[in-house]
Amino acid sequence: MTRTDPADVPFPDAQLHFGVFFQGVNHWTIWSDPNSGSQIDPESYRRVAQTAERGLFDAFFLGEGLRLREVDGRVHDLDVAGRPDAITQLAALAAQTRKIGLVSTSNTTFNEPADLARRLASLDVLSEGRAGWNVVTTDNAWTGANFRRGGYLDHADRYRRAEQFLTVARAMWDSWADGAVATSTEAASWAGPGTVARVREHSSQFDVDLAPTLPRSAQAHPVIFQAGDSAEGRDFAARNADVIFSAHGTEFDDALAFATDLRNRLRAAGRPIDDLRILPGTEIIIGATEEEAEEKKQWIRMAQVTPATALNVAGLLWNRDLTDRDADGPLPAEDPLIEENSGAFGARRVADPRTVVAEWREKAEANGWSLRETVIALGPQRGHAGTPAGLAEKFLHFARHGAIDGFNITPYLIPDGLDDIVELLVPELQERGGYPTEYRGTTLREHLGLRDPLTRRATGTSTRRAG
Repeated sequence: MTRTDPADVPFPDAQLHFGVFFQGVNHWTIWSDPNSGSQIDPESYRRVAQTAERGLFDAFFLGEGLRLREVDGRVHDLDVAGRPDAITQLAALAAQTRKIGLVSTSNTTFNEPADLARRLASLDVLSEGRAGWNVVTTDNAWTGANFRRGGYLDHADRYRRAEQFLTVARAMWDSWADGAVATSTEAASWAGPGTVARVREHSSQFDVDLAPTLPRSAQAHPVIFQAGDSAEGRDFAARNADVIFSAHGTEFDDALAFATDLRNRLRAAGRPIDDLRILPGTEIIIGATEEEAEEKKQWIRMAQVTPATALNVAGLLWNRDLTDRDADGPLPAEDPLIEENSGAFGARRVADPRTVVAEWREKAEANGWSLRETVIALGPQRGHAGTPAGLAEKFLHFARHGAIDGFNITPYLIPDGLDDIVELLVPELQERGGYPTEYRGTTLREHLGLRDPLTRRATGTSTRRAG
């Protein structure tokens, strides 16, 4: 097939990057389907990671779960629940894979830098340069209750702590000089004098004095990912991250606006505007025809948003217990309560819930929707559905016009939810020159086409362009 005309698009040679997000706690992964496997069996992690590697995915992502999901102080029993420690599981996968990157979502609010940076460096060395860290900032007091100091941090303080946390981590990763370790038994010492620098970092959040114990990996630092969508989160990513996740990958104009905003922030931070990979989270549903893909999508939505889940989602918007209502009946006649939410995990942060409820009522009445159908139609929108060829053209339009660099894919089934993507979509992208036919190197940084870590650049910018 003819390649895109370079005169028509700004990035005619752009190639997509794919990651897979093993979600863990959620209702989007359909646990009740007969084809669904265990969400906590090590075999499920292995199968997903190896399928992704067969499809030349850049990375396998695993979230951190420090407390079970709750609603009003009770364990929420509608979703998949439970997951292993991310870094421990990824270390096991390092031995079961060869090339794919291994990314841990680990928060900076309740971890400590000297410990987490060492564990991430261990994963990076163990996997020969395939580790990544999705830096998140947990803000809720109910998670903090599991920790000695308890509580939570204000929004601005979370990012201040995260930045100081990264400063300590990078100092630890930079502490061993190139060639520090002797390469011959005839050397005078195992490590040359002065080749391991002591790390002393003193700030409002941390007081660290240590001698790091690990040399750098083949990629020097774990790759830094970030997912904040607020102004503070975007600025943090522009100053610190190699990759940013987003919820801006469904509509082209929205995705392009997000990417343009990030590039402006990169420029303001003194970085090249192509220095940050943009990988929106998405769900991909594939059918042989557009009609089949749409039918499949509707089946998936009904399986994801069960009657009980629909009542729970609506209850978070109304700030009321709706569990005694009929999900296939009308929307609640009551107005939403405006008082502070009681702490339910995942509560909708809506500035004016009455306006949202009014919109839901108007559209439900116009379309004859039940409460459940309204939640499916107007709740969080996820992903793309279509034929392999149609999706390939759509995704390359996004990438070659600068709206995305790829996607972080959330399978709706575990462990087989990537099969259609690897077997049907990837070949279509490769045929169009929009997806690699082999891994770009051996490290995660190479797969993503990234420059050297920010603290290790000899000059202000590098001439290496992303792949």
